[in-house]
Amino acid sequence: MTLESVINAQPALQAATSYPRGANVAERSAAPPSLAISTVIFALRPIEGTDRLALWLPLVRRIREPFKDQWALPGGPLSHQESLQDAAGRNLQETTGLKPRFLEQLYAFGGLQRSAQKNTQRVVSIVYWALVQPPEAALATESDNVRWVRADCLEELAFDHNEIVEYALWRLRNKLEYGSLAYHFLGERFTLAQVREVYEAVLNRQLDPANFRRQLKATVDIEETDEYLQGGKHRPPRLYRYTGNTETFN
Repeated sequence: MTLESVINAQPALQAATSYPRGANVAERSAAPPSLAISTVIFALRPIEGTDRLALWLPLVRRIREPFKDQWALPGGPLSHQESLQDAAGRNLQETTGLKPRFLEQLYAFGGLQRSAQKNTQRVVSIVYWALVQPPEAALATESDNVRWVRADCLEELAFDHNEIVEYALWRLRNKLEYGSLAYHFLGERFTLAQVREVYEAVLNRQLDPANFRRQLKATVDIEETDEYLQGGKHRPPRLYRYTGNTETFN
């Protein structure tokens, strides 16, 4: 059984009852696990001072313990009145202003030592992720408590959020064979050179243009159009489009 099949086979997790406000340490540590929602949002942005694209993601500064003042993935608690998907969308919009068209469940993280505080209630995080296009990413709120950082230049984050980002990158790089990656980052029309830039950003390395062009033309669900990208100084490149399922990453 593959890791992805294990992930997809996980039963839906239900919200656990939180411990009473006045509970002591022993009662809190013995309480049923609490559920929280976290989100990993990848967008393409230029590296400062260059035209080369890289993967970026938004982080939020924690305003309370544990890990007060450290950076973390956007997220928050799960209420009893909303679905996991709705909670992910609400938390993301409240903290960053982002509202991606698609949010997909990534994985559940429930390590026993996720919190820096001992003898506290265990917290299980249901993680959602999304790939957003530049117009969507531009809507994100930036402030002293919200910032965009490069995915390959992360400092130490709160909880196990570095591990979560690494897992999301691993999943993303294992989806490179799917043409939907170009659609989710670039939209309905794109040039082959633009797609190569996406793949180079995801892999964090340069690719041979000729080999990549040949391989991409053989990719299922990507087909050429009769349109060309206008506005450049040279011969306009042909535009391609994605013809597969646009509701998921694959």
